[in-house]
Amino acid sequence: MSKYNIWVLSFLLFLLSACTPKVVEVVAEPVKEVKPKYEGPCATFADLTPSEKDQAETAYVLYKDFLKVKNYDESFKYWNTAMTLAPKSNGRILYQFDDGLKIYKFFHDRETDLEKKKEWANKAMALYDHRVECFGDDYYVAGRKAFDMFYNYKAYHDDQEIYNLFKKAIDGQGMKTGYFVVNPFTKLLVDNLFSEKITIEEAKKYANLLLDIMEYGNAQCEEEKNCDTWEIINNYAPARLEALEGYENFYDCEYYTSKYFKDFLNNPQDCETIIEVYAKLKYGGCGEVSEEFQALKNARLELCTKAEVVVEAGPLRKAVEAYGEGKFKEAVKLFDEFVKGTDDVEKKAKYNLLIAKVYYRDLKNFTLARKYALDAAANKSNWGEPYILIGKLYASSGPLCGPGTGWDSQVVTWAAIDKWQYAKNIDPSFASEATKLINTYSQYMPKKEDIFFRTIKAGDPFRVECWIQENTRVRTAD
Repeated sequence: MSKYNIWVLSFLLFLLSACTPKVVEVVAEPVKEVKPKYEGPCATFADLTPSEKDQAETAYVLYKDFLKVKNYDESFKYWNTAMTLAPKSNGRILYQFDDGLKIYKFFHDRETDLEKKKEWANKAMALYDHRVECFGDDYYVAGRKAFDMFYNYKAYHDDQEIYNLFKKAIDGQGMKTGYFVVNPFTKLLVDNLFSEKITIEEAKKYANLLLDIMEYGNAQCEEEKNCDTWEIINNYAPARLEALEGYENFYDCEYYTSKYFKDFLNNPQDCETIIEVYAKLKYGGCGEVSEEFQALKNARLELCTKAEVVVEAGPLRKAVEAYGEGKFKEAVKLFDEFVKGTDDVEKKAKYNLLIAKVYYRDLKNFTLARKYALDAAANKSNWGEPYILIGKLYASSGPLCGPGTGWDSQVVTWAAIDKWQYAKNIDPSFASEATKLINTYSQYMPKKEDIFFRTIKAGDPFRVECWIQENTRVRTAD
């Protein structure tokens, strides 16, 4: 540095010193508390600076206020701020995730552009993943996410993806799995087995888990205050799972005993009931060690030996014996062989209808049950009983054609009532039974408000889809 520059610097320092007020003591300024920036995926209020905390808390309050009055646009702005700053709020509450799902669902449903609709759906699914990041509970959230996919965003997810998510929920939670999993997973499980997308072993595992979940849920429903919800489940899932009885050895002795033995206890002297329940338990693999099976066996020997029809040797006798031993598939094959080999029209009609009943009652194959019932009706004119059975097939199809309640499960009653009315018209001997069935099931038809919202009216033609595929007309329960 030159002497000139040194002189100038010294002079400036002198001037600065001369202009600065003297202080007796230097007091250090308190250091302001500055929170380190949160690095994790889910900040809480405690992780924010005071100003950020105030902004986040205000956003939480305002988004809830706007959401209450269904102002989704304004609510979304504040919700987005709240979730950006503190998605974990105070570390305990998590309703913000459910509120976000409501907001995304609104924008998805309102949007008309298909690509933008998909974007909202993807955001909803990502929010479930974000919730797991913040609060864990992976198995519960998997069930919630699958439920939302199934009912709200199915256009963007195939059944196997949804099925696997439900499996994850059940694998992790066992019999304490959320009630909302049961009905949709039951449908996917049965459909997957029927279409051979899963093995019988896998279907058996999860069908029995579903039965455990239902048993536990119904036992706890009063404490959980959700018995009405379980009533809806009880009207669907058990009947849907019952269809799997058509697979031999699918359910064990305990299943058949708990389900059918009470029929014997209610009618201990009735041979038809004794023989039917005996065959069910035999089909379920119950052996001599089963007390219930032994009771049925003794009752059959004591009360029903004379009542059992003795027939000539051949396919018919073998069919009767096969049925009595719970060999239902072998029985229908032998009955069918007998029908095709006889020229007796009355016997053709009688045993075609019997085959139909075995398919309906024991093998749970409604399509084949209807086929043989129609064959029986063709064998014998003006016979109402086959149409009584077909009506029962249709009336029982609510869980097959819908969720067990609601529109899709109700419209099957129209087709059922048509068959019972036809049976009544052609065969007075079945008029009383047909009338009773019509009166019972008329209350389950859709109501006026249901058809109003679908812009149809009573008397309009209507096609019942599902496996039924029948033309009928619209009627209401009120």
